[in-house]
Formats: sequence, C-alpha cells, structure tokens
Amino acid sequence: MTKVLFISAWYPHRNDVMSGLFVRKHAEAASLYNKVAVIYVVVDKNIDKIEITTNTDNHITEIIVYYPGSHRKVFRRIEILMNFVKAYVKGFHLLHSMWGKPDILQANVFTRTAVVAYIYKLLYRKPYVVIEHWTRYFRTKTFDNYFHKLISQLVARKAAAVMPVTAHLQSNMMRHGMQNSNYIVINNVVDDFFFAEKAINKSEKKILLNVSCFDDEQKNLSGLLNVVEKIYKTRQDFVLYMVGTGTDFDQIQTKATEKGLLNKAVAFTGMLQGEDLAELFMKSDFLVMFSNYENIPVVISESLVCGKPVISSNVGGISEHIDARNGILVERYDEKGLTDAILWMLDNYETYDAVSIAKQAKDKYSFRAVGEHLFSIYKQVLSE
Repeated sequence: MTKVLFISAWYPHRNDVMSGLFVRKHAEAASLYNKVAVIYVVVDKNIDKIEITTNTDNHITEIIVYYPGSHRKVFRRIEILMNFVKAYVKGFHLLHSMWGKPDILQANVFTRTAVVAYIYKLLYRKPYVVIEHWTRYFRTKTFDNYFHKLISQLVARKAAAVMPVTAHLQSNMMRHGMQNSNYIVINNVVDDFFFAEKAINKSEKKILLNVSCFDDEQKNLSGLLNVVEKIYKTRQDFVLYMVGTGTDFDQIQTKATEKGLLNKAVAFTGMLQGEDLAELFMKSDFLVMFSNYENIPVVISESLVCGKPVISSNVGGISEHIDARNGILVERYDEKGLTDAILWMLDNYETYDAVSIAKQAKDKYSFRAVGEHLFSIYKQVLSE
C-alpha cells in the first residue's frame, strides 16, 4: 500500500480544533486507498520547548509538533525559524522510527510546507504534490517580497503535480508565475453525514441559509441584509438563518437589528458544526451566498449534497459547480440581481430535482470519490 505523508500549513490541533478541517478530510479520503500519516508543526507561545503529540484515528497517523515562539526583540524571526526547522526534524525523525519513509508527500498550500517537501525530495528522492486552497492568488500583491515569489515559483515547478481546488484558482496561480506541467483540479470533501437521508419537519416559513465566517469585506453580509430588507417589505413568508461567527458578527447582528429584521426575517445561530449543521441544511430550502470574492466555499458543496439549490455571486470557481440545474448565479455587488434571484427561488425552489442534485454532488464530493481521485494522482506520479 502506498505510504502518503501530508504536511500542511493548517491542521486541527489543541489550540484550534477548527483549523484546516478540510485538510484532514483530504487525508481521510486518501486513507481509504493509501496508508496516510500527517506531520503538522505549529507555534505555541505558551511553551518553552518542543512538545510532540501522536494520534492514530480514522486510519491516519498524526504527529503534531508544537514549538515555542520567541521573546527576543532582536533576532526574533531567526529564532522562530530555527524552532520551526527543529520541529520538522523531530517530526520526521519520529515518523521514520514509527512508520518508515513515505513514498510520496502531499503539501497543503504554498509556500513553507512546499519548501519542506522540496527539501525532503532532495534528501530522499521522494516526489511531492501540492494542494492549494488559498484566495491570495486573486490579489494583485500575492507574495511578501521578490524572494518569496522566486521560492514559491521554484517549489511549484519542482512539484510532481499542483492541485488547486478550482480551475479559476489554477489560472490565477499561473498568472503569478506558479508554473507546473501537471495541474490537476481536486475537489474538497463533504462529510458523510451530509449525505444521510432523514425525515425533517418542515417549517411554516421558507428557510434561506447563509453559512460564513462573518468577514463582511469578503462575504458581503451587509449587502445580503440590504436585499433581505427589501424583500421583507413585500413578503414575510421566509426567514434567513445566518450561521457562523467571526470578527464582524456583532456588526452584522446590529445591522439586522437596526433594519428591524432580527428574529423576524433573520435569525443568527452562532457556530454550528457536524450533524447540527447538516440537519439545518436539510431543513432549509436553499443556500444564499453574496461574497465579493471566493475560491469555492465548502458550504456550497454541502448544500448540493443535501439536494438544496444555491444562489451565489459569480466569483472565484463557483461557476464550475453551480449552473441552471442546481442554482442561480448573480454578479457580485448586484443587489437587484440578488433580489430578483431570491424572489424567484422562493416560489420555484421545488422545481429543482433534489435527488439529481444530491447524486451528482455525491459523485464529486464524497470521501470515496475524492479518495479515488487522489489515489489515481499518486499512482500516476509514482509510475513516472
């Protein structure tokens, strides 16, 4: 069985159990067909020496290495970098003693983890691939400096494959000089419990759903509330559930209150996860997103696997997943377009083929579908 080592810039750990959940899902998908291990190194300002935890769960061996920060004012960055390197050295040493050397490495997002994978390739002649999720390539200024840009381009070129989660992300990466002869788009994974068929008691009102990190600059929640306010003046047969938390949560809740929408047309649930979130998706009638920029939000995939249509702004790679069969796309900032789309959807959401939407989504986003795709990529890379 092929041994695959994940190294990632984000991964769930003791100080943030939500960080990089999508990376863990890719690891779980890969573990269906491969032997998988994870090394994740993360700074912890509350410790003064390196600490390592190990765990084997869902057929994945996880090695989490916590390294101290620095209290120095001078040479602070150098000390942190040295601790970062030591953490990886200790992590690899432990992995080799427990597991042996991997056949292939999968780095998640550029640049540091890809540099680590590249160095490992030079030392042990093991190929690496890189999955990229980051929206930073949509910006004009993507890299911190010229050296950062050169290193990023080098490790992209030397990878056996680069796997963005949308073709739109791929084109933006290439625009910034991230060249590679083997670009392959890979989907995100949706948890199995979103696929479960359950009997749900329908609400008297139609349920719209928005799930986000409450970053108004990106998610344009203010614009969404403006639209809901207009619609609520003409009809009151719906409620928008806004799920999540974040830096702008209080601001958005205050705006909903000022508009007279709170607990009438809009309800805030706070953070929902796992089966609680899946159950709300199943109760809802459709998802509404109005982001100013995105790559491909996992919540869109989650809505589709529940058989629910989606209204979204046409940004990032969303058009690669949403078409006339499963939703409506509007232009970003276009509040009139979003208003028209919601009004139409409120009266016509039942015309969508929920069974067909869910089946097509399962074929794209399930652990098995993504795991098979990853396995085929590893097999191709190793055969070369």
